[in-house]
Amino acid sequence: MTTQIVTVPCLEDNYAYIIYDKTDGKTCLVDAPESEPIISCLEQRGWGLDKIFLTHHHSDHIAGLENILAHFPARVFGASADAKRLPTLNEGLKQNDKFYLGQNEFSILEVYGHTIGHIALYSKELSVVFSGDSLMTLGCGRLFEGTPQVLWETLKKFIQLPPETEIYCGHEYGEKNAKFAISVDPNNKKLQDRFLEIKEKRKNNIPTVPSTIKNEIETNPFLRVNCPEFKSSLKMEGHEDHLILGNLRKRRDTF
Repeated sequence: MTTQIVTVPCLEDNYAYIIYDKTDGKTCLVDAPESEPIISCLEQRGWGLDKIFLTHHHSDHIAGLENILAHFPARVFGASADAKRLPTLNEGLKQNDKFYLGQNEFSILEVYGHTIGHIALYSKELSVVFSGDSLMTLGCGRLFEGTPQVLWETLKKFIQLPPETEIYCGHEYGEKNAKFAISVDPNNKKLQDRFLEIKEKRKNNIPTVPSTIKNEIETNPFLRVNCPEFKSSLKMEGHEDHLILGNLRKRRDTF
């Protein structure tokens, strides 16, 4: 492959991602939770840094930016809609805008719910999406600013992506989310198998990212709120999808 993605663990359970285009030698950082691991990763590989893409304004996704920019004079990209709460941007982005790294073209998805102004980075060619805290391994972000209806519209955007699309999310919540998913969807055989796989990965300190859209549709309860068999198991037949989603999110918050 001419494009490499490096997962960089940061803070207690955050992930940043470095996308490297080998053909043109261009590099992009997705989110900046803290500076030291990211700077170290770039220096060890002898890479520069051309662009920084910020998914949303929360401090655990931008706190390392200032120090990173002191080492690498990269251009900073983020949501136009949230420019007032983000660090100073070189360019603001909105739904369906294009973002380029070397020969790679990405599309911008507005994925509101966790925050209003959250964006994701999607490449059809690379079959990847950098989802920040909107969609996670077996979960989704807390509803800090959006409504269940807003979040459901966001999750439907992910559901509509090609099933083989790999999901690079902002946190290592895989095992925690798996335990909750099993509690609400205990008869899901694919989820049972995935839970065992995730437990084994975490026992060996292996990230549960990337996931895939296919895996999430089959096992992530937040993407299954429109499935009749799942509604039946929750005893919520007849409820609107976004109301079931809101109910699940509240249960996960206190799980």
